[in-house]
Amino acid sequence: MIKKELLSGKSIDIILSRLTCELIENHGDFKDTVLIGLQPRGVLVLDKLLAKLADNGISDVNHGRLDITFYRDDFRRRDIPLQPNQTKIDVILEGKKVVFVDDVLYTGRSVRSALDAIHSFGRPSEIELLVLIDRRFSRELPIQPDYTGKQVDSLASQKVAVEWKEESEKDVVYLIKPKDE
Repeated sequence: MIKKELLSGKSIDIILSRLTCELIENHGDFKDTVLIGLQPRGVLVLDKLLAKLADNGISDVNHGRLDITFYRDDFRRRDIPLQPNQTKIDVILEGKKVVFVDDVLYTGRSVRSALDAIHSFGRPSEIELLVLIDRRFSRELPIQPDYTGKQVDSLASQKVAVEWKEESEKDVVYLIKPKDE
């Protein structure tokens, strides 16, 4: 496998700052908005966005984390059983604007699963999608992000990996290709 750096930590920070400004522009004081990190990787992006919002004087943002494991259409098709994560949503979503937050948008199946799962918590007035990376030519479902950090054109055989310093040694995004490409 060959790893090519797509985004450095500094670039990721700049992108997150821009995404934060876009959210502020569209949601103002966030009193009718709930940010929902899709487990597991979207929660890490959500935490960074919440810190950036706090840096901008917006610290009381309703937010939560949503596990979609049992809503996935490939749940029973895997050799190894999926391990669920924790869902934690402490606010009624009825009539609220919800923003799903995830790291990489690939086929759109995770977002479809999140759309199914979220209705257990009420009926939002609107749902938007924020992603750090959009693999735009890989969609299997007609799902598009409202907020995009960076668009990446990649082949199906390639992978986009987001690493965070909380789990790894630094914030970085890689494109991983097989050696024969």
